[in-house]
Amino acid sequence: MRTLRALVAAALLCLVPAVSAHAAADRTYSAYSAADVTYDFEDGTTQGWGPRGEGVSVTVTGAAAHGGTSGLLTAGRTATWHGASIDAPFVRGVGYTVTAYARLVSGQPSSTIALTVQRTPAGGDTTYERVAAATVTDGGWVRLSGNYQFTAESTGVQLYAESSDATGRFYLDDIVITPLGDPTREPISSDFEDGTAQDWAPRAAATLESSTAAAHAGSRALAVGGRSASWDGPALNVLGRMAKGDKYALSVWVRLGPDTASGRLGLAIERRSGGTPSYERVVSPKDVPAGEWVRLSGTYTLAYDVDFLSLYVESDSGTFPFYLDDFSMTYVQPKPIQTDIPALKDKVPFVMGSAFTRPDTLGVHGELLARHFNGVTPGNELKWDATEPREGEFTFADGDYLVDFATRHGMTIRGHTLAWHSQTPDWVFQNADKELLLKRLETHVRTLVTRYKGKIAAWDVVNEVVDENQPDGLRRSKWYEIAGLDFIRTAFRVAHEADPAAKLFINDYNTEFPRKREALYALVKRLKDEGVPIDGVGHQLHLNIEHPPASDVEATIERFATLGVDQQITELDVSIYTDFVSSYDTIPPELLVQQGHRYKELFDVFRRQAAKLSSVTVWGESDDVSWLRSWPIPRLNAPLPFDDELQAKPAYWGIVDPSRLAPSVRRLEAPAGTPKVDGRRDLEWDLLPDSPIARVGDVSAGFQARSSAKGLYLLAEVTDPTAGKDDRVTFTVDGTPYVVGRRGGLSGQATGGQGAGPSGGVTGGQGGGPKAAVRQTATGYRVEALVGTGTDVNVTVHDSSGEAVWNGKVTPAAAIKLTSAAHRAPVLDGIVDRAWSAAPEIRTGTWIQGASGATAKVRSLWSGSTLYVLAQISDPTLSEESPNPWEQDSVEIFVDPGNGKTKGYEDDDGQYRVSFSGRVTVGGTFDASGVKDHVKAATRAVPGGYVVEAAIDLPTITLARGTLLGFDIQVNDATGTARTSAVTWNDSTGRSYLDTSHWGVLRLAQG
Repeated sequence: MRTLRALVAAALLCLVPAVSAHAAADRTYSAYSAADVTYDFEDGTTQGWGPRGEGVSVTVTGAAAHGGTSGLLTAGRTATWHGASIDAPFVRGVGYTVTAYARLVSGQPSSTIALTVQRTPAGGDTTYERVAAATVTDGGWVRLSGNYQFTAESTGVQLYAESSDATGRFYLDDIVITPLGDPTREPISSDFEDGTAQDWAPRAAATLESSTAAAHAGSRALAVGGRSASWDGPALNVLGRMAKGDKYALSVWVRLGPDTASGRLGLAIERRSGGTPSYERVVSPKDVPAGEWVRLSGTYTLAYDVDFLSLYVESDSGTFPFYLDDFSMTYVQPKPIQTDIPALKDKVPFVMGSAFTRPDTLGVHGELLARHFNGVTPGNELKWDATEPREGEFTFADGDYLVDFATRHGMTIRGHTLAWHSQTPDWVFQNADKELLLKRLETHVRTLVTRYKGKIAAWDVVNEVVDENQPDGLRRSKWYEIAGLDFIRTAFRVAHEADPAAKLFINDYNTEFPRKREALYALVKRLKDEGVPIDGVGHQLHLNIEHPPASDVEATIERFATLGVDQQITELDVSIYTDFVSSYDTIPPELLVQQGHRYKELFDVFRRQAAKLSSVTVWGESDDVSWLRSWPIPRLNAPLPFDDELQAKPAYWGIVDPSRLAPSVRRLEAPAGTPKVDGRRDLEWDLLPDSPIARVGDVSAGFQARSSAKGLYLLAEVTDPTAGKDDRVTFTVDGTPYVVGRRGGLSGQATGGQGAGPSGGVTGGQGGGPKAAVRQTATGYRVEALVGTGTDVNVTVHDSSGEAVWNGKVTPAAAIKLTSAAHRAPVLDGIVDRAWSAAPEIRTGTWIQGASGATAKVRSLWSGSTLYVLAQISDPTLSEESPNPWEQDSVEIFVDPGNGKTKGYEDDDGQYRVSFSGRVTVGGTFDASGVKDHVKAATRAVPGGYVVEAAIDLPTITLARGTLLGFDIQVNDATGTARTSAVTWNDSTGRSYLDTSHWGVLRLAQG
């Protein structure tokens, strides 16, 4: 930074004469000087500095100096604002860095010395603006440093030094005023190697000190202690250093302080306009493990005119000490948007929308938004906390701004959202009975909808009111607990009264999952039958690159079409992650290609269903503004059609022109198995779900493989309701095609041109060669085949309407373990009673940590809606010393009621952990809210180990003979505070806590 500044100054000196400190003090600047202005007092004069306040003296002295032999002494003060001042060499519109060194006269108590600017704006009152401040003692020189810029025409501009001690005497020296060519383009960095806080200041009571106790790089970092609140800590004034509409990259390294075992830290911005503060997170608080440096990095775009701007590090809770080091803030030069590619809105048969905020309307983001989208949804600006933070006090500045922007650009506007369980201020529910709550709701809804009548075309009237895990399918929010369904009825009624022309939607997530779909369907049907004015259903569609299949999305659209409602995709994005904890430093390019094909599949669905869809909205226009950068954890994610630099990605081409996509190479495991090739779907295939082959035209399919010494067993379940003479499936393995017609027969290179038979059945297989079988099904036909071995596999389902294709790598894997549960109920008391003798026993033997240690013998029973699990653990030494439950001696029971084998958890998938002492902990999706109350356990110590009996309620499915559950067991063995081994029954990946795809299978039986 210093080198760059010197080069800029040197270049500008060729154009602008340098002005000495004395000259600067003697006259008003009429031209901008790029030279530093320095006051070092080495010539024996005050160099223009004079007393501020009656009785104050300002003199040059040799008694103390920071550099050289002289400093400036200020004495005779009787008020805090008394001190030394100078007519400031500041030019309107130019940014400056101001540094100085201060020290108290010997014997003076410590005090705060500050540099302040006094000026009088034209037509306004005199203002006083703090530039820099620090706690100063008589023990050494302390650096004061800050940035300053003013933009309003002003007179009487003075820079002065003052003290919190009204009578304190102090020295000043080496005062340097450095003009910045364009302060909004100058980088800022802090490494604290000079022994100072380098312009960082506490927000409240925090203490800041350059310390050698820890450092990310070099030998020093900023030690932060004495914090009074989670938001208290180090702050950096960046007013004048960020330009409205510009984007900045921010980065800082943090580490926990002494005696702090855990904590979460984040980076935030405080801005003020007209004295009103607002707070924005740049990096949400993230875990900082003890003893490790963690980088907080993100980008920020200033979208407002401000009179205060500060960035700061905060914790999500607590006041623990921490270290900060190697901070940087750099301007991000935007790339021009691409103008030689088609606009998204011109390539789809419905409104193409984007969620947006104020920064998205500025600069290249605004250009991208206007070019590609003809619909918008304000992301937060119309929610209750933004529009009515206090009862009756409505704030519409941000909402009006976004609505006006959209109106000017001819965009359709969705209002989001009128009633929601989240982001609703506490006052709404305080002391509220049903009558008062509905009155508050009516006032709020009527006010918003009336204000934007004729401008906002559609409203999300109620948002996320369904909970499929409840018996009646309704979320137990405060709205529901106080007012029942009447809050929904009231919101829709009032919104319709306020603007009869607006389309009114009920909006929710996970509507593509069957249980959520049916719960929402039942609610909408009930309300419509009552006459509630619901016009449409919004499907959020926060998806990932693998799950759920596009066919589930299509099934949802078709299901709600039977209600005669409009439908909109309201919050679409496609995460590159399939779980909630993984993170990439750099996203593999093949994932972006896979994401492009995922967008292609989804927009194929949307185009087919265009008569039932009026709008598709992506939740943000480009990856840099996605909420998935901070949720569910801070991590690099890229879920949208345009990248961080607003350039088109494979996701864009998946929407606009899929022919531009690189081929997708999918991956599939082929567990060991030998299913019978007869066209019947036997149990072997049911152990796994089919890998979907997305629909093209009227044809789609699911695909599986099994590996064996004989070759690859392949299955294709084809959905094709209309039989045609060209219907066929081609399996191509390592370049060799095997063609199976819908009517039967096997042909292809590997069979020497064997012809297809006239009807279904088993064909081929002579001499142990390839063979195939076909059987008609209610929705199409099923193909089974045994072909040659190989890893490169292509499955093409042919039909007169098109071809559905799966292409990828198939790799052999261990067989899927299968066990069964007998139908009876034990007594849950930790004693192995007779009921357990009816169940077969399995043993853990798949080591995922270590090669020996505690193991378990396991049996399962079922009755009603409950699964019972017995684990008899051999473990002579037991420990719960670790604070982490997975590092204690314990058993983990994994249950997937749908046997979905997904690379992540669905809402009813559970990880149930029981320690040897009976302590129960539960894992699953997010906070495991759907399953955390579904387990009970009893434990008992026995010689050489312990016994666990667990009862797990499974209310999301109907348990019956033949039901298949995803199932696994893990035994954790602890020694002291560490886990020394872990063993499972089936899953060898060590990812059972994240991923259900490698669990074994439990089949419910009679007994």
